[in-house]
Amino acid sequence: MFKTVLFPVDQNRETREAADVVVNIVQTYKSRLILLSVLAESAPEAESPHPEKALSPEAIEELLKTAKALFQEQGIESETMTREGMPAFTICDVADEVGADLIIMGCRGLGLTEEGASESVTNRVINLSPCPVLIVP
Repeated sequence: MFKTVLFPVDQNRETREAADVVVNIVQTYKSRLILLSVLAESAPEAESPHPEKALSPEAIEELLKTAKALFQEQGIESETMTREGMPAFTICDVADEVGADLIIMGCRGLGLTEEGASESVTNRVINLSPCPVLIVP
């Protein structure tokens, strides 16, 4: 059913909590697991609203290495990908590119309010995704 699972990773606590669900689904369906980290593009004329959250390419590489090791401890082989772009669009583009059957994401829940919906990566992925999206609160 879920031959290919895409799991976008970042440094948020919610991503780490969603990893348990990823393990369960990947083991149950014997899925191919792809870990994706998106290096957000910064617009030169605009300052990032969260500059402290911006990760360097080296930090992203380390994040993916750590995530891969976490899944390997569970007996799960994974592939890693790094892309640059707007996170929601990039996640959906990669899902389409790899033929993902499911995207699993952690969510802080802030973007599901009326005020945060337009800014939420999760909300955008839900609306743009070429496949089902499982949100782990």
